Order: sequence, then C-alpha cells, then structure tokens
Amino acid sequence: MSLALSIHRDDNVATLLEDTSPGPIALLGESPQKGITAVEPISRGHKISLVPLAAGAAVVKFGVTIGHATCDVPAGAWVHTHNCASRLDARSATLDPHTGAPTDTKYE
Repeated sequence: MSLALSIHRDDNVATLLEDTSPGPIALLGESPQKGITAVEPISRGHKISLVPLAAGAAVVKFGVTIGHATCDVPAGAWVHTHNCASRLDARSATLDPHTGAPTDTKYE
C-alpha cells in the first residue's frame, strides 16, 4: 500500500511519499482520515485530494490555503496545475503539469 502525508488536520490534500497507481493509500500525519483511494496514477511528491473539491474551493496544505480548485476535483485525484491555481505564484497556471516547463514563453 502506498503512503501519503498530511501535515495539518485541516488539510484537504496530502503529499504522496511514493509513486502510486489507482488504489488504497495509507495516510500518515495529522489527517483525521486513515486512508484514501487514489483514482489515478500520481507521482511521488505530488498532492492527492482527500475530499471532493468543488471548483473555486480552497486547497489547504500545511493548514494554509495554497490555492483553489479550477474545476471539480474528486477525492483521490491528483491535485496540480491542471486543476488548481496557486495563491502564491500566478505564473504556475502556465506551467506544463508533467514537465514544469513554461508554456507562455517561446524559446528559439
């Protein structure tokens, strides 16, 4: 079973501690939940939604709102730049979710 870490009991996302496939994830840390079921593959270090997030809902990590959902996100889904906008870095919405490369700048 894969592992994820939730730092604060108010977090609605957790960080994957290893690459995971769809299936059960055990939660470590302060989450009142003991586990979540991943609905898609998620890479180590990325976020998984612990609850369904409606479009516009706050994304909370470390007990702090780090952004908001840009569309409905089901519980167990990957939370990243394709479905979450940062409160901290407006440019993050222009980054490719898989490579992190900027998509708003052309290099020749």
